[in-house]
Parts: sequence; structure tokens; C-alpha cells
Amino acid sequence: MRRGLAGLLAVSCAGLKDADTVLGGLNMVSAQEMGSGTGFEGATDDEIFLGMSAAFSGPSRGLGSELYRGAMAYFNHVNDTGGVAGRKITLKLYDDGYQPDPCVRNTMKLMLEDNVFLLFGYVGTPTVTRVLPLLKKFQDEQVYLFFPFTGAQPQREPPYGDFAFNLRASYRQETAGLVNNFLTAGKRRIGVFYQADAYGRSGWAGVRAALDRHGERLAGEATYRRGQRFTGSMREQVEILKANSPDAVICIGSYAACAAFARDAIDRDLRVPIANLSFVGSENMLQLLGDLGEDVETYSRYLVNSQVVPSYEDTSIPAVQEYRELMERYDPAVPEELVQEPYTPFPQSFVSLEGFLDAKLMTEILRRLGEAPDRDGLEEAVFSVHNYDLGIGEQVSFGPDRRQGLQTVYYTVVREGRFVTLDDWQSWLS
Repeated sequence: MRRGLAGLLAVSCAGLKDADTVLGGLNMVSAQEMGSGTGFEGATDDEIFLGMSAAFSGPSRGLGSELYRGAMAYFNHVNDTGGVAGRKITLKLYDDGYQPDPCVRNTMKLMLEDNVFLLFGYVGTPTVTRVLPLLKKFQDEQVYLFFPFTGAQPQREPPYGDFAFNLRASYRQETAGLVNNFLTAGKRRIGVFYQADAYGRSGWAGVRAALDRHGERLAGEATYRRGQRFTGSMREQVEILKANSPDAVICIGSYAACAAFARDAIDRDLRVPIANLSFVGSENMLQLLGDLGEDVETYSRYLVNSQVVPSYEDTSIPAVQEYRELMERYDPAVPEELVQEPYTPFPQSFVSLEGFLDAKLMTEILRRLGEAPDRDGLEEAVFSVHNYDLGIGEQVSFGPDRRQGLQTVYYTVVREGRFVTLDDWQSWLS
């Protein structure tokens, strides 16, 4: 068995071109040969191990860093107060730079070498969609992915929906909400700027479906390649959309590219509402625009970003107050060995608040496993969550046909250099 696992891990690290390379290697060892003893349960008497592959390098490194920081603020609190059934929660981390091939390699290592109990807090659609076939292949081992930072559909529907649990609202819900609000306010011509991969196409499809329900069509579309930095030009994409005279543009991308688009839109006189999905990383985006040396209002006045967690400014919300207290107390830092480029974290952010809520619910699920955690009981533990009060005003429920815990989408705009909740679209757009 060890020879088979070693060979399989070697396949996963041998310059992947796509996930099929790894899946071919899986024929070298069956799930039965792997066994299901304590070596694959990911827990000792003192610790329970969760595996995380995320972007800690590259132009999207802020997303992995912020999600990790929020999660660790809560996990550190749990560990300092006795852990879960006496076990500390330990995150085993790997950097994938928001690229699919490294993510696949990391996942193979987490499952086959690190023997983690479950996977947690992955970042991004292009990475998650390439990992899902592995989880299907290992379905007998019941290795589940919990609360990925993506609202895409593949982990929410067949054939891979049974292998992941989501907390956040979906991109379909975010895009539908944006489209509905724009149309209600009379903004009928909606264009799309999106990342040319699974993430961008997922959002693009959501916008199209929402427009179709109202008998409308896209007013132009433009794409960019994943990995673009803020220093790159988006003028061509702006001109493509501008030629179609949109009333608004919905962006499905990461913060560096979307900030560059917002910058070039203003510079090229495309002054229409520009919407971004929650994945963008609002604070990172706003910081890049503020670093231009101009009044940040010049480049941010047309932004409206959807969010899947409430405002971290609203301390009347119990979980937000708890989050702010624990973030200040622990101020978690990304492990030094994963830091390849400078990154200055935010005291609070929408992404770290999401990571915090992910960790809070993850801890509750682990507690429901009892004194002897076993993967065989994971689904039952998740499905036992009914109307659970996470502390944000929306109760969480799961079930065999409900693998997404939250449904609410929030909207924010920039005021005085920070994102604030948008309650009145008509007034904002007038």
C-alpha cells in the first residue's frame, strides 16, 4: 500500500497538465488498499488536522491570507479554551498561488501524505473545480471539502455536489441580485467583464440567466486571463464594453484585475456603475485604487460590491463583535515559510470575516462528532445542523439536499474610503 501511495503522490507532483493525469495515477492504488485505519483519519488524541490549499502568493495572495487569518482567529480561540473534545485544531497549509495544478498536487499531499481529517477553506473556482474529481475518486474514504471560498456551481450540483459543503451564498445568487437591482433602477443594458476560466464563466452564466428571466440580453462582454496584475492594462476590455453603451458592468474577477478595470474605465470615460462579486476581495481592490495617488473617490464612486457576509463594521451583530475581538487578540499571521511577497493584512475585511464564520461552523460540526471523531460520521454531523445560530442574524441549516448553509447577499458601496452597506439603490444610482 505504501508503495502505491508513494507512486500516486509522485504522479501528482510530476508537472501536471490537467487533473486527468492524477486520476490516471489513481489506478495504482484502490480505496480498499488505502484502508481506513487511524492513519487516514487525520486525528490523534491531541490534535485534529484540517488541510488547506490557497493563494498565499501571486496577485491574489490577499484572498488566501485574509481567509486564513479569519479562520485562525477563531481556531486559536478554540485551542486556547480546550480544543474540541480535548483536541487542538491544526491547519496544514500549502500555497497554490490560485493556480489549478499546484492545488491538485497540494490536495494529493494533504490526503495521501498528511492524512488530514478533511479539507477546509480552499480559495477559488479554477482550483476547486480541478480538485472535485479527486474527491469523487476517493469517495469511499469520505474526504470532504468544507466551506471553499467560491460561489460556483460545480461543488453545489451533480456529479460533485456530494463531496463538498458550502457556507456562502452562490454566484448565481449574487449575480441575480445585482441584475435585479440594476433592472429595477432602470439600468437595462448590463455588460460583463470576466476572468476567462471556470470562475469567470460561472459568473457570466449567472448574469446571462438572470437577464434571460427578464427578457434582456448582455450589452457586451470582455475577458482577461487569470493572474493579471494591477499594473496591467485593461483599456482594450474597457473599449470593447464602451462600444456597446452599457448602463452598468458586472465584473467577475479577482481584485488586481478588477481594480485595473475600474481604473481604466474612469480614465477612458466609461462612467457607469461597476459591480463586483464577493470573491473580488473588496478591501484589497480599494487599496490598489487608493494607491494611485488620486482621491480614492475618483476611482471608487461607481463601485458596488456584493458580499456574502454582513459588514464587519456593524458591532450590533454578535458574531461581528466576536470576530473583531478575536482578530485584535490574536492577529494571526500567515506562516513565514509561505510568504514569498510582501503583504500587509487588514485589521478587518469581508474575506477574513468569512473565514472566521467558516471556522466557527467547522468547530461546531467537529464538536458534534463527539469524543472519537470519524469520517464515517461527518455527513451525519453536518446534517444535524438545523437552524443553528451563527450569530449573524441568519440561521444555518444543512441536509442531504441542502449543502449550502447561508443564502443572504449583501451590497456595499464606497463612502469616505471604505465599503459601507447599500440599502437604497435608487438613491445611490440617481
